Amino acid sequence: MTGIWGPGTPPVVRHDATRYDADVIVIGSGAGGATVAWALAGTGARVLVVERGGFLPREEANWSPEAVFGDGRYRNAETWHTTGGKAFTPAAHYYVGGTTKVYGASLPRLRESDFDAVEHLDGTSPSWPFEYAELEPFYAEAERLYRVHGQDGHDPTEPARSGPYPHPPVAHAPRIAELEQRLRAQGLHPHPLELGVDLADGGTCVRCGTCDGFPCRVGAKSDAETRALRPALRTPSVRLLTHTYVSRLRTDPSGRTVTTVEATRNGQRVTLTAGTVVVSCGAVNSAALLLRSANSAHPAGLANGSGLVGRNLMLHHNSMLMAVDPRHRNPAVFQKTLAVNDFYRAGAHTPHPLGNLQLMGKVHPAAMATAHPRVPRRVLGELAAHSVDWWLISEDLPRPDNRVLLGPGGGVTLDWHPVNARAHRRLVREGARMMRRAGYPLVLTHRMGVEHTGHQCGTTVAGHDPARSVLDPYCRSHEVSNLFVVDGGFFPSSAAVNPTLTIVAQALRAGRSTAILP
Repeated sequence: MTGIWGPGTPPVVRHDATRYDADVIVIGSGAGGATVAWALAGTGARVLVVERGGFLPREEANWSPEAVFGDGRYRNAETWHTTGGKAFTPAAHYYVGGTTKVYGASLPRLRESDFDAVEHLDGTSPSWPFEYAELEPFYAEAERLYRVHGQDGHDPTEPARSGPYPHPPVAHAPRIAELEQRLRAQGLHPHPLELGVDLADGGTCVRCGTCDGFPCRVGAKSDAETRALRPALRTPSVRLLTHTYVSRLRTDPSGRTVTTVEATRNGQRVTLTAGTVVVSCGAVNSAALLLRSANSAHPAGLANGSGLVGRNLMLHHNSMLMAVDPRHRNPAVFQKTLAVNDFYRAGAHTPHPLGNLQLMGKVHPAAMATAHPRVPRRVLGELAAHSVDWWLISEDLPRPDNRVLLGPGGGVTLDWHPVNARAHRRLVREGARMMRRAGYPLVLTHRMGVEHTGHQCGTTVAGHDPARSVLDPYCRSHEVSNLFVVDGGFFPSSAAVNPTLTIVAQALRAGRSTAILP
């Protein structure tokens, strides 16, 4: 239709129609969808990115802890439920750029061992259908695209690299530099945290204290909108349809090809058509969309002949650890610059893999109050003023009974019971011991629950065998020839580091594959 593809038409679609045609439809504009669009931008294919939300505004409230945490100003996800009847608002954000608009910009690679089967305390983490070496060139490209700062040579688990980081590590604040030396004195190997922020010459990052959980008011965070989608939209072949909720995918009678995408745009029903459909809604919502798209050829859900769509949901074991030194205040504003992986694999420090420790953005009393509403703000403020704050991640192992289900009206219900909890409890104990030895006598921890869905993966697992996987190694459906699912759902295992860079790297790999273009 010339209504959206004609010369001079705006990249964000303003044209109202009941039907939109493209060569490739990308559903979702987060890390997976935006990066696929960027990868296809130079091919000449007409790429229509469909986002259920709009643009997150840049405004004063972006940096207000009270607005972000106290009022939940930017939390616009619908209510999800557990099978136990708990209603909760997930850590999902429906904006252009997806949840990367509020993520902490931590962009590590998976380790080489994460692609192999690994024995854990409570089970086995399965191998991937391809090795780390196959993804490495795309990791390197992803780091350049998302402007990752880092430094090799310090992390004992770091994977092989084809070249240096595109940008030097973010410098430590004095208190964090002192902590690094105290950790090294314990025989540990702290290393610079891999961060996607705009600190290059002429960059816009001001090293503020509002990164984790906050939108970036100055556009310095390497989110999917800023780094991938906006550059893609500067080409004449990529368009963006906002405020458009996709409800169902329809196929031809054989079930082998998606023919139409049904959606609602600003309250009006619309139909989308393309030769290729890429679903990138996040592991939970992508699985829900496939389940809602059941038909006579796919009675258990689209592309679900294996019965694995929605199953093997993994969310990571996540805890916050506050290490408090009552004698000294922590004046660091931007403290998120250090990580420790000495407990990541079995070795000198642990007989079993435990996970990753990384500094998080400085904790604000307004955020602490959401977990501890009865504690006076004055007390929370004093604790935060004297603390160094860590985010601890342990691997959640895949289990078929952990799954996404459809609730009434097609809503999301999660049946999730974390696997490998013993390892996470040991990681928390090791983290507390590490910080007490470093001179922080008071350690407080808080375990995150099902509502912390930022690291969701595993619901449309990739593999070679159609009976044991949903997608092939390039994220193409085994059963539906023109359907790809490119988000954390393809992960066979969750590893124990942030998944975003791996989603970006795989999106580049899938976007460059010959199968994705009609």
